Amino acid sequence: MAASKVLAGAQVVLPTGTIPNGRVIVDGTRIVGSAPADAETIDLSGHWVVPGFVDIHNHGGGGASFTSGTVEDVLKGVHTHRLHGTTTVVASTVTGEMDFLAQRAGMLSELAEQGDIAGIHFEGPFISPCRKGAHSEGLLRDPDPAEVRKLIDAARGRAKMLTLATELPGGIDSVRLLAEHGVIAAIGHTDATYEQTVQAIDAGATVATHLYNAMPGLGHREPGPIAALLEDERITVELINDGTHLHPAAFELAFHHAGAARTALITDAMDAAGFGDGRYMLGPLEVEVKDSVARLVDGGSIAGSTLTLDRAFKRSVTVDGLRVDDVVRAISANPAKLLGMYDEVGSLEPGKDADLVVLDAEFDLVGVMRKGEWVVKPG
Repeated sequence: MAASKVLAGAQVVLPTGTIPNGRVIVDGTRIVGSAPADAETIDLSGHWVVPGFVDIHNHGGGGASFTSGTVEDVLKGVHTHRLHGTTTVVASTVTGEMDFLAQRAGMLSELAEQGDIAGIHFEGPFISPCRKGAHSEGLLRDPDPAEVRKLIDAARGRAKMLTLATELPGGIDSVRLLAEHGVIAAIGHTDATYEQTVQAIDAGATVATHLYNAMPGLGHREPGPIAALLEDERITVELINDGTHLHPAAFELAFHHAGAARTALITDAMDAAGFGDGRYMLGPLEVEVKDSVARLVDGGSIAGSTLTLDRAFKRSVTVDGLRVDDVVRAISANPAKLLGMYDEVGSLEPGKDADLVVLDAEFDLVGVMRKGEWVVKPG
């Protein structure tokens, strides 16, 4: 068991607001309401303490892939993101053969059962060839509910989300199936109209996969999926705030309309996150990372990101001018609620896991704690 600690003197961001000169008390693996007599006091004056970040869309990092790597590779990727403040991560796959994806789901579900990851997100193969992005077109297929069920079953209760183009044949029935099984139906890599998107939301879809990216643009006569996803209170929108995927004005527009309550900041990270430039594989496709931007070698489409959530947090505050407590909602609380884990993670409240991030006055990461143990120790 981790020793008892009192993190004192920082600005502590709670669901009720920010507490100047606040403190967080950790006993063992959890946050508690009062300090044991033998607790160690750690002075964090001049810093911020925020909840650990929760990433619901992440394909890998540290040179390792969640889609194709070994168990050791997946754990390496998870650790890389923990070093950058993501204490809860969902492992995302990319389009592949159905049998391969089912096999990956089985392996990843074991890691979820061990608590290393929070679950599985299937991105593809049920997506639009028109908006495939960095997915292999030859492996795409219409969303047959029977095949969707195959992936859910292979994940043994650990499937958290599935991204699909709901306008394709079988799309609406697949959304209903996902909702019945408690799996998030996410609209993405889609060529849907506004009206088709509304139909999918009414059927049970609740997330927009990386809003703006891999979907038709916002038009004044044909508003497309973006308008439908932004305006509906039932939808949480994923945003990749790396300065590459979204123009700052587009980010501001989405955050303004969805608000802090309906935004989830994600990385959509691939192997190069926390690792460096070079050549990588994303599923069966080769990717070149140059100046931290990942693009397919063949065609040049953006292929995920090299983002880590500490950078997304800093950018959201220092470049986009968002309030710190709003960023905390988008990067911790909202994704935790989507995953059904808010009773465990996503805020700094007694009884929850001691997952937290320490930031300095410039919002650079200086400490990470997961379940009461320092992953990155301040100072």
